[in-house]
Amino acid sequence: MPLLQIVIILIVVGVLLGLVNRYIPMASSIKSILNGVVVIAVVIWLLQLFGVLGSLNNIHIGR
Repeated sequence: MPLLQIVIILIVVGVLLGLVNRYIPMASSIKSILNGVVVIAVVIWLLQLFGVLGSLNNIHIGR
């Protein structure tokens, strides 16, 4: 994946998260949880993309 495409995806995710935070009314605790989940998901995606984390396909939850 080209670096420019990664930067564009990060900008889009940031803008969407900012719009949700600004224009959708919700409690601050829910907003903090949403921000945390999005940031963690983006960090995991970037780590997997650059090969630092390895493949997440081998993780199985449950049986």
